Amino acid sequence: MNNLILFLNAFLSYAFAFVVVIALIIVACLIGISLRKRKNAAEGIGTEEKEVSAS
Repeated sequence: MNNLILFLNAFLSYAFAFVVVIALIIVACLIGISLRKRKNAAEGIGTEEKEVSAS
């Protein structure tokens, strides 16, 4: 019984660490997508002005 408790304790510790790492990866991806969309929007405004003035 003692070995089972030790195993479950270790397993839950690693499972919790895994969940935390996955959560950090998801947050990092969402931040990256948000920053990329913001940069694309800023660059898009500049290119639209150049296209209008060129034509």
